[in-house]
Amino acid sequence: MKVERVKGTRDFLPEEMAKRRWVFERIREVFERYGFHEVLTPTFEYTELFKLRSGEEVVKQLYAFLDKGGRDISLRPDMTSSVARLYVGSFQTAPKPIKWYYIANMFRYEEPQSGRFREFWQAGVELIGSDKVEADAEVIALFTESYLSTGLKDFTVNIGDRVLLDEFARMLGVKDDIGLMRLIDKKDKLSREEFVKALKDFGLSDDGVEKVLSLIEIKGNPDEVLPKAEKLFTSEKAKEEIKHLYELVDLLDAYGVSKWIRIDLGIARGFDYYTSVVFEAIAPNDLGIGSIGGGGRYDNLIEVFGGRQTPATGFAIGIERLIPILEWKGLIPEVKLRPDVYVIPIGREMELKKVSIEIVASLRRAGVKADIELTGRRLRKALDYAGRLGVPYVVLVGKKDLEAGRVTIRDMGTGEQLSVKKEDVVEELIGVLGL
Repeated sequence: MKVERVKGTRDFLPEEMAKRRWVFERIREVFERYGFHEVLTPTFEYTELFKLRSGEEVVKQLYAFLDKGGRDISLRPDMTSSVARLYVGSFQTAPKPIKWYYIANMFRYEEPQSGRFREFWQAGVELIGSDKVEADAEVIALFTESYLSTGLKDFTVNIGDRVLLDEFARMLGVKDDIGLMRLIDKKDKLSREEFVKALKDFGLSDDGVEKVLSLIEIKGNPDEVLPKAEKLFTSEKAKEEIKHLYELVDLLDAYGVSKWIRIDLGIARGFDYYTSVVFEAIAPNDLGIGSIGGGGRYDNLIEVFGGRQTPATGFAIGIERLIPILEWKGLIPEVKLRPDVYVIPIGREMELKKVSIEIVASLRRAGVKADIELTGRRLRKALDYAGRLGVPYVVLVGKKDLEAGRVTIRDMGTGEQLSVKKEDVVEELIGVLGL
């Protein structure tokens, strides 16, 4: 009986894993340069953890199940809730700010589509314990530089603000501000006609619809957009928040990332727990991929999980969306999944095998990627195999050479062969490989 792969999951072959690891390493390096430290929480949590954050409806989006002990368990759909649970349980009295990062797989039960899978990976950070604009700037600068570290330069980080959206809902007289936020968050997934219809179905008047359409067009360079926001929003709370955005933009300029920063007051982000600044990255592409990551400030979430009120901010990068764009742009280096040296014993005598193993083991300890013939192939077939792999150098261990204390190094590109002393083979190969 043939067993198929589960829907919405993927198998990653060595070439794909090498590309993914390259991306992970670039991002991890930047995270750690910014002083963030890696954490990893369990793959599954009590379902109640996610209900506390998002309500009963969230269960429809989870891989939720009863385990053998009758406990209600869910595979994690993101890491923010788990990190908040970890913080509340053990780190409330720790020195602040806490700067944690993660690179891990998540699970959501939704219909698979382009750039969206039921199992997917995210790289993200959480900065816990500071309500200052400096913390927002630190996280957004890191978010920007994470993409830059992969070679991606054609993208923007669009910044919005949930306080201003809440004020906008109040100005419209909307009681269900969360419902309006969710509608605005879907604007890029709908045509203009579909979006207008959704707003009217929500209960907005024609005037209200026009105001929403005007709001989502307030986007672009901060120097142009923020003055427009000052004219639109007149409450003291909104003025204070716009002042916060001006300060944020100035700090991001000091970080040297202002080239990629835009203001977009129509950004809501999908999670209800955001309380102030929100942001997302967009990289133009022909692949049908929208946002490649996002985040924001969530100053009330820790309290939801039983902790003291604690400010926090963070983001997650969507690896499954980022990698196709990097490949499309040719930014991921060519993968070479081959050893630098292949050792072939010419014969089946135990002494030949032992010396071949000693050579390959010495090469590996010296930092050389080395492999050895393990199937007993005859010389010609073993050389053909090494050629198909693209191995640059082969070490031939023959009986006559070995009696003289020597082995042969073969350059697979030119066919030239060099006889060297057995004890010098590692040093010789390190030299020709330039290691």
